[in-house]
Amino acid sequence: MTEKEKFIILASNDFLKKADAIILLEGDEYNRVFKAVELYRNGWAKKIVVSGNLNKPAGGSYPAVLIKKKLLRLRIPTGDILIEDKSLNTREQAVEAMTLAIKYKWRRILLVASPYHQYRAYLTFLKAMEEVKIKIEIINAPASGLSWFSKNSFGRRIDLLDSEFKKIGLFRKKSHTVAYQYAIEYQAWKEKR
Repeated sequence: MTEKEKFIILASNDFLKKADAIILLEGDEYNRVFKAVELYRNGWAKKIVVSGNLNKPAGGSYPAVLIKKKLLRLRIPTGDILIEDKSLNTREQAVEAMTLAIKYKWRRILLVASPYHQYRAYLTFLKAMEEVKIKIEIINAPASGLSWFSKNSFGRRIDLLDSEFKKIGLFRKKSHTVAYQYAIEYQAWKEKR
């Protein structure tokens, strides 16, 4: 079995734990929002961080201000929503999330992306964490139960999965993600906590 295959299995089977915050990455229309709300309502964390300010509705991305409005309509209290609207891509979201983790002394976060994007997001967040020399638990909590094969405004998720793994290779060369082996070792550390 390759390191990539081991990484996929491990990252896909994280154990949910109570966390300091839910990091909600914008994208995939509002599907990620519903996952963040589910986690919040089930008591996994008391804060939702809306991360990202990309405004490409045709591509399924809405800016943080619109996502916040959606959260408010879903009855999430305004005091439990933090807005991170500086970032325009996953790398910037990871860097901004680590800034918040340091500021608020978070020890554990739940990372919400779509299943096709979760792997790259996770590797990117691990890299940002490594760069600021902190060690927190990043728990994968993807928006599950979404169709892989139906076409959305941004395409089919199954096709985006291929694209995401190509991006992992490209961004690894730019040092924007950690290697699969690093993530495997991190998963072992996390499981022992």
